[in-house]
Amino acid sequence: PAAPVPAEPHSLRYFDIGVSDPSPGVPQFVTVGYVDGEVFVRYDSETRRMAPRVDWIAANTDQQYWDRETENLQRSEQVFHVGLDTLRERYNQSRGFHTLQRMYGCDLLEDGSIRGFHQIGYEGNDFLAFDKDTLTFTAADAAALITKRKWEQEGTDAERNKYYLENTCIEWLRKYMSFGKDVLERRGE
Repeated sequence: PAAPVPAEPHSLRYFDIGVSDPSPGVPQFVTVGYVDGEVFVRYDSETRRMAPRVDWIAANTDQQYWDRETENLQRSEQVFHVGLDTLRERYNQSRGFHTLQRMYGCDLLEDGSIRGFHQIGYEGNDFLAFDKDTLTFTAADAAALITKRKWEQEGTDAERNKYYLENTCIEWLRKYMSFGKDVLERRGE
């Protein structure tokens, strides 16, 4: 039998931000994950660990899950650090406070269809947006065009992003929905 179609749309979102000039209370890198608009996980460069923010995720995952997520985010933290230096040079900026943001995730719609997105911003402005159907990136300016060309030549990020958005992300969204079923359904009432 087919998986049940949700009565309402559901979403899984991750927001990452890296800053070039961290200070007390402003970590160099932060990731926050949301299911249906509720924060459920968080990672930052000060704790260097992915941590639960709701009981339902803690109760349904093991240490392997947290170790794997932590390792992935420690790698992302390094990528953001390098990316900030690259973009500062590309935009001919001096040192100081600069931000790199990434937002990605997926939606499971009422009709059972899915949506996925992956967008990158620099200094609060659009930088690159991924189109999973055409496997291309849309560049917001000349500096972003350099990254777009590099990533499209390499090809690997596009295929991996598409697979993540259409498969892995939806699979985890379904798992998280089942983990937090009671809580998430009550929020919708």
